[in-house]
Amino acid sequence: MDDIRGINEECGVFGIWGHERASELTYIALHSMQHRGQEGAGIVCSNNDYLFGARGTGLLTNALSNEQLLSLKGFPHAIGHVRYAAKGSSELSNVQPFLFKSSRGDLGICHNGNLVNALNVRAALEDDGAIFQTTSDAEILAHLIRRSKQSTHKERVKSALKQVKGAFSYLVMQEHALTVAMDDHGVRPLMLGELDGCYCVASETCAFDAIGANYIRDVEPGELITINDDGIEFDRYSDIDNPNMCSMEYIYFARADSNFRGHSTYRIRKALGRKLAESLGHIEADIVIGVPDSSLAAANGVAEVLHIPQEQGLIKNRYVGRTFIDKGQEARERKVRMKLSTVKDIVEGKRVIVIDDSIVRGTTSKYIVKALRDAGALEVHMGVASPPLIHPCFYGVDVSTHAEIIASQKSISEICEEIGADTLTYMEVEDMHDVYRSFGSRGECAACFTGNYPIEIIDNLLPQQKDLKTKGV
Repeated sequence: MDDIRGINEECGVFGIWGHERASELTYIALHSMQHRGQEGAGIVCSNNDYLFGARGTGLLTNALSNEQLLSLKGFPHAIGHVRYAAKGSSELSNVQPFLFKSSRGDLGICHNGNLVNALNVRAALEDDGAIFQTTSDAEILAHLIRRSKQSTHKERVKSALKQVKGAFSYLVMQEHALTVAMDDHGVRPLMLGELDGCYCVASETCAFDAIGANYIRDVEPGELITINDDGIEFDRYSDIDNPNMCSMEYIYFARADSNFRGHSTYRIRKALGRKLAESLGHIEADIVIGVPDSSLAAANGVAEVLHIPQEQGLIKNRYVGRTFIDKGQEARERKVRMKLSTVKDIVEGKRVIVIDDSIVRGTTSKYIVKALRDAGALEVHMGVASPPLIHPCFYGVDVSTHAEIIASQKSISEICEEIGADTLTYMEVEDMHDVYRSFGSRGECAACFTGNYPIEIIDNLLPQQKDLKTKGV
């Protein structure tokens, strides 16, 4: 099945205004969010007169050379981006932040997320004479800003944002101001912080920890924030108030030491594990093993409830990237073999409950079960700290067709047989929501589990995708 979108991103953004070490701090912050994107990275800086930037492909340490970083010194304002992109679009031209020059001044822009009306808006812009240099949604917003007839930059940004739909966190930099915007459903995370009297924003609070900044609060859905030398100004471009934070941020994407609305991801994941344990109590097992790293907290919760020792039966190679955001099934399978290995002394002769945060394609689960059996495990019971992932995501995660998702094609019993486990137990959807509510969540997007899409998919759909349920807008 063909993908309906050519580009789907799950990235990390950072911005800071008015700090003498802006580019250095941006680099450190991006490094802390490397897990959010490994295909490219860039930084754009301002000195109040003009914008200057550097970018490259690959991991941050490869994308930006020492010479490039030195060229960014002395600029007190900066935005940065680490990028993951879907099929066929990892060339340098798509690496953000983008830097545009025009008679109205310089414009730097980067974003995390995915526009669900990008194809339609792009086609309309091209029909009106626009020429695109990239396949990224971020460039669409730049064209809309530049073509706006509003008299001020802030109103032009508002006008542009009202024309796009989807999940996004945008950072837009001019010579004299940084504008921050979140989609009106708050699908993609964005946080506001402070360091040495300067304001900063980031996709995750771990970036603030890395540079010593203080977390202020989460950016609100539909909010528009302007930061300049005069301070900070809060506004809105949308009156919609329907928060739908991506469930996969809690489950998988965010670092365990990041916080959402003041609650640590680790504690949320541990609570998911404790809830999952209620469905695993009938299994007789000797040890609980978590799949490193994002499943270790959930495994800890399971072990505590079941009063079974949690052991480190799987070891992760720290020098292999995340398999979920690697491109191509063969590449994923190769990386799984390189990434995970078993500790035979721990699992041999044991009945094992292995906890993972999710199953998407089944590649990792199948390998883990086989590896544990090869290491001498007597039984392997798989527990998943999220519901079955059944439906595609159109909001910035690289799962865009039903064909890519094993639970969309097979029943739970068939998946269990496919991966070779003795039993397979998933989290219930309502149990997941109960956990999130206990941490003060105001609402989550669970479309990949339920098929209830909070933001209507506007781009041209394949026939079999036109019956997707929608709510909200």
